[in-house]
Amino acid sequence: MDKLRAYILSNLSLLFFSIFLPLFAIASVIFMIKLATYTAVIQLSVAEMGKLYLFVLPELLFYTLPIAFVVSGALALYRLSNDNEMVVVFSLGIAPHFIARVLALPALLLSILLFVDYLMITPYIKNISANFIDQKKAEAKFNLSASEFGHNFGEWMLFINESDNENRAYGDIVLFSKERSDEILIYASNAELINDNGVLQFRLDNGQSYSYSNDIYKQMPFKTAYINDMLSTEPDIYRNALDYWTNNDRRDKKDQLLITNTLLSLFPLLSVFLIIALGIVHARHQKRWIYLWLFLSVLGFYTSALLLQKWFAFHTIWIVALLWIILSYGFYKRLVGNRF
Repeated sequence: MDKLRAYILSNLSLLFFSIFLPLFAIASVIFMIKLATYTAVIQLSVAEMGKLYLFVLPELLFYTLPIAFVVSGALALYRLSNDNEMVVVFSLGIAPHFIARVLALPALLLSILLFVDYLMITPYIKNISANFIDQKKAEAKFNLSASEFGHNFGEWMLFINESDNENRAYGDIVLFSKERSDEILIYASNAELINDNGVLQFRLDNGQSYSYSNDIYKQMPFKTAYINDMLSTEPDIYRNALDYWTNNDRRDKKDQLLITNTLLSLFPLLSVFLIIALGIVHARHQKRWIYLWLFLSVLGFYTSALLLQKWFAFHTIWIVALLWIILSYGFYKRLVGNRF
């Protein structure tokens, strides 16, 4: 039995990787196209693009692993059936339930992995990714250059005579603001844009500050001055997975994700009998449209998980899971259990 179990799992693993890698490559290409839209707003180096790809990696794995497992499991059994190996197995008195037990263990382990992925890893990664993108968008607003027309810099009007954007260094800086009670004019011979742990600061060196109103005129020389938090963003704070899923921030969106992702995590385990029903055939007497049925099965499960939650909310989880088990086992008994 152990040799038979190892043989079935080896065939499953070979087909699994041959199906998973193309699916993963296609999903990666789709993400790269999405990533290209970011470059219209922010500047990204090759290393930063690689970092964003690593951020989305858990999500790519979550959506490709269950499909790859179900499809590869059915095709592995279908290949063994066409080679008449499954007929030999059943001729030796081994029941189809043995095949179900063999597939149930990797399906269970995969479902647990998917639960950990979407419940614990993905929220943390999404928080880091969102903060990184917000930070890059804030930095994009500081793409300053020498110009006779000046720049809007928050409440300031900024004029730059010399600029080195690569090193974020500037010379002959003039800032003017009249948003307050006093009109303020600041001149600095040198300036530098600093990213201090996600907080952007504009450091001014060797300058003069002038403020004046109808009654008072003030002048103050300075060696170093900072303009802090201009156009910067406050990063979202991630505490833990439980806090992420229980707080009320974007509650509707999180409820939808909990319902959908829970069902997608259970998909490999719920589909064990369906895999056997579609994969095991008698090569001489049965010809099944296995690719069509696999496509319809994946499409039907994912569509049910997305659409039924509009009417049943969290009850969608047990309704879809129960119906899928009943349908899968019904196909299994009719097509395999009563024949072999």
